[in-house]
Amino acid sequence: MKKSLLLVVCLFAISIHQLSAVNLFVEAESFRNKGGWVVDQQFMDIMGSPYLMAHGMGEPVADAVTPITLPETGTYYIYVRTFNWTAPWKTGEGPGKFTLSVGGKRISTVLGATGGEWFWEPVGKITIRDKQTTLTLHDLTGFNGRCDAIYLTTEEGDVPPNNPADLAAFRKNALQLPSIPPTAGNYDLVVIGGGVAGLSAAVSAARLGCKVALIHDRPVLGGNNSSEVRVHLGGRIEAGPYKELGNLQKEFGPERGGNAQPADYYEDDKKMEIVANEKNITLFANYRAMGVEKSGNKITAVTARHIENGNELRFTAPLFSDCTGDGTIGVLAGADFAMGREGRDEFNESTAPEVADDMTMGSSVQWYSQETEKRSSFPRFNYGVSFTDNSCEKVPMGEWTWETGMNYDQISDFERIRDYGLLVVYSNWSYLKNDLKENEAFRNRKLDWVAYISGKRESRRLLGDYILKEDDLRRYVVHEDGTAATTWSIDLHYPDPKNSANFPDAEFKSIAKHIPIHPYPIPYRCFYSRNVDNLFMAGRNISVTHVALGTIRVMRTTGMIGEVVGMAASLCKKYNVEPRAIYHYHLNDLKQLMQEGVGAKGLPNNQQYNEGQTLTAPPVIQ
Repeated sequence: MKKSLLLVVCLFAISIHQLSAVNLFVEAESFRNKGGWVVDQQFMDIMGSPYLMAHGMGEPVADAVTPITLPETGTYYIYVRTFNWTAPWKTGEGPGKFTLSVGGKRISTVLGATGGEWFWEPVGKITIRDKQTTLTLHDLTGFNGRCDAIYLTTEEGDVPPNNPADLAAFRKNALQLPSIPPTAGNYDLVVIGGGVAGLSAAVSAARLGCKVALIHDRPVLGGNNSSEVRVHLGGRIEAGPYKELGNLQKEFGPERGGNAQPADYYEDDKKMEIVANEKNITLFANYRAMGVEKSGNKITAVTARHIENGNELRFTAPLFSDCTGDGTIGVLAGADFAMGREGRDEFNESTAPEVADDMTMGSSVQWYSQETEKRSSFPRFNYGVSFTDNSCEKVPMGEWTWETGMNYDQISDFERIRDYGLLVVYSNWSYLKNDLKENEAFRNRKLDWVAYISGKRESRRLLGDYILKEDDLRRYVVHEDGTAATTWSIDLHYPDPKNSANFPDAEFKSIAKHIPIHPYPIPYRCFYSRNVDNLFMAGRNISVTHVALGTIRVMRTTGMIGEVVGMAASLCKKYNVEPRAIYHYHLNDLKQLMQEGVGAKGLPNNQQYNEGQTLTAPPVIQ
């Protein structure tokens, strides 16, 4: 009897202890003052959350600081979710080191340099005597240390889950997010993705009377043509049967060309202004679409999460346009899609490989250096990729040819792909500065800009009622629903053989093979899903083969595709129909809108750079 009573008392005491344990969960991206740390949201779909990253290009960045309010004072055990990002290439300590302070008291544990995946790293315990205090992240190296979240608990060993699904549920509960997100309003069209294609679709639809929500997961618009990625516009406007398509880009396109140029070349402000001046567009910047609701074959709502504060919003509309590049909304909705290279026999494409495979074009981390008046140094950086005088790249900048990830999955492996891009830039620059025998050309040069938002060329392609293929382009097969003209060559990228010889299975340079084409009107049927009835797509995720993607993927072309989608959406609203019905019943209406255009009239085409080489247009075949 006494033993039983003692057991009950002990269990009761343990229960009281568990009930009395308190904790606090802090998302790093929500820090009030981020200092020199940047918010990286590119991999939310993989690891579950945005994170803060110390992108200092070899120089420690300014501290990130935020106030917190603890449930009570006392002794707390602290865990930080982080990742040693060079682990895939080098065993041992990594370069992304940082430390944490609580209430101004710096904890000596160095974080971010161990482990082979995202995990909860123990920091230690600390006694906190004031419920109102601060957290501070101190970068130690400038080499992309990363912090996802910080967890303080009074119970030792109380570590949040690391499994993505369980962690997502934990986050939602810890942040006290409602189970059903509040509505962001009702719209005629929800456009997801604010690159050139999505921006064009939103403005086009808005000018034709649609109420539009534009969801974009970065603070600036433009995607690859923004100051964050710095790729110039490619392709021609004023080509093909509808010369007014593309006029819209004269309003927001940058006047200067060039990849990997200073930020002002890309004129982010013009893109923001054109959206701000459209009364029918509501911009939801810094929101990433993460969920889809369906009824039958239709999308009924899309849920998006703010990349800094975690708040969620729910968007409803009769029409949606996936302009994410990755086909994210389509895939969440169960849309048919393709990824990789089709085999030669599937579409009778002579340029396709004999056997289908998973290879895609890669992603680019661009960079440049600046000449200074005095000698500059750079830390030694060697984390798994070694160079010699023969294998190093003796260049002051790197643009599109610095391309990684062709043999990896551009969705599930994307963080590794981007990180490898960073790794080779830093490793090569370290060799030029510290080890190259004749390095006079680099002694006074300083690494001035390295992209951390990776420029992606290819991933998933959503399938429509028609799949554009090589034969259409090269034989100029004219379709009755031809729309915006693609003018770029069939431009496909492959690993650079010289680079592959030096870095087998780990190349980071590419070559391009071009096949010139006549300006070719892309069929409208490539712009809507074949099995999700109210889903448009615009951008590099439209319905094409891998080979055909080589011509439509450049941004002046995707912008015109976006314009056409906006026009079609306005007709869907006018006639209360779905995208497919525009082809079957209202194609002449669409042709009339394309003839008229939605861009301002009379603006000069001052963007005649990087137009590519096209063949002289043949006569239109009736």
